[in-house]
Amino acid sequence: MVIATGFFDGVHTGHRLVIDKLVGTAQQQGDESMVITFWPHPRTVLQSGARTLRLLSTMEEKTEMLKSLGVDHIEVLKFTREFSAMTSADYLRDIVIGKFGGRTIILGYDNRFGSDSLDSAHARTVAESLGLQVIDAPVASSEAGAAVSSTKIRAALQSGDVDAAAVMLGYRYSLHGVVVAGNRIGRTMGFPTANMQLYEPLKQIPANGAYKVEVETIGGRWTGMCNIGTHPTVGAGNMRTIETNIFGFSEDIYGLDIRVTFIRKIRDEVRFESIDALRCQLERDRENCLAK
Repeated sequence: MVIATGFFDGVHTGHRLVIDKLVGTAQQQGDESMVITFWPHPRTVLQSGARTLRLLSTMEEKTEMLKSLGVDHIEVLKFTREFSAMTSADYLRDIVIGKFGGRTIILGYDNRFGSDSLDSAHARTVAESLGLQVIDAPVASSEAGAAVSSTKIRAALQSGDVDAAAVMLGYRYSLHGVVVAGNRIGRTMGFPTANMQLYEPLKQIPANGAYKVEVETIGGRWTGMCNIGTHPTVGAGNMRTIETNIFGFSEDIYGLDIRVTFIRKIRDEVRFESIDALRCQLERDRENCLAK
């Protein structure tokens, strides 16, 4: 078995180089490929910055992407405090080799595992001492030349730069949830919206503002505009919401599944002097989305 191991949050371009090397090596060796990953995220168990942790992919999204890249087997290990106490040598010997029959391991440039959190160079030494063949995966770099990471992608989304996030991810970022009842203010202005509640509460939400999006629901796809924010024009102290106006769409989809994919940011969230001013801006936003 040829194995790669890690959390692989977002399965971004850096991860994909690891997976490509994994699948290609398995094919060359006439073997099968396996990804060993974990759930929940280690930071939520170890409480290391857990309050600020946000995820780029749900477990289901991650599994689907890994399968689409040709991985034969995906094993999800429950991450616990007891599990976190294993050293890298224990993990490689007992899990990678002992439990899953690993003969070859693919290491990414920042691939760390075990309580000793060895860097890839030291992990290679330990792995080879246990009889594992070690193959290094190439490094994916951003346009600025820096290595791609989940942390950098989260930062891009937090600033609303969905274009930069898409480049690093290798695909456009999306949110997945169910349509719930909102305050219906948009409907009174001629812009009815689908108010989304995320299936995964820890999923990273892009910065407040208006975005051009693609919407998938009831088996179809539409263009739309999504507003993320707190409705500062209609009152203070409102909860943050994710609301999408779907162009040319009039179906009742309350309680149904929806996925919103971010194409580009249109503008920041703004407090307008009146509802009429907000309505005029929404008209301009829609024109902006439809123009290109």
